[in-house]
Amino acid sequence: MGDQTDALLRRVHDEYADMVWRYVVRIPYDVELARDVVQETLLRAWKDGAILEKPDPVVRAWLVRVARNLVLDDLRSARHRRERATEVLPEGRQEDETRRSLDTWLVTDALATLSAEHREVVVGAYYGGKPVAVLAAELGIAPGTVKSRMHYGIRALRLALQERGVTA
Repeated sequence: MGDQTDALLRRVHDEYADMVWRYVVRIPYDVELARDVVQETLLRAWKDGAILEKPDPVVRAWLVRVARNLVLDDLRSARHRRERATEVLPEGRQEDETRRSLDTWLVTDALATLSAEHREVVVGAYYGGKPVAVLAAELGIAPGTVKSRMHYGIRALRLALQERGVTA
């Protein structure tokens, strides 16, 4: 840009920016977006050029009309109708329960393929959080039998899950 263009832009900004901004925020309009409206209004005045050669009251009226039209266009826009400003941020990201539900269903389905003896030991240990000694006492079997059933039950469960497409 040339020196004359720079000087003209500075003069237009210095003379009219505050006036246009005060007008826009009184409409009422968003303070941050008002800055954009001011810039666009002054840019249009600079591009028109001829308007800036008119008397000051004519220039002010023209700038106010352009700013008003820009604000009204924005207020009528689809963006404005669909977006809502809020002081409160939305809740944090929520986990999708679909994956968890599918995993639960797959494990439940695979557990159903185990023998009753293997299933009760695996479920008691992993879902009940019971130690081997407690399971042995509850089931009336030796701790070694609980460990053996656990080993073969987990092995059968792994195979049942692999048949359903679950890989480790």
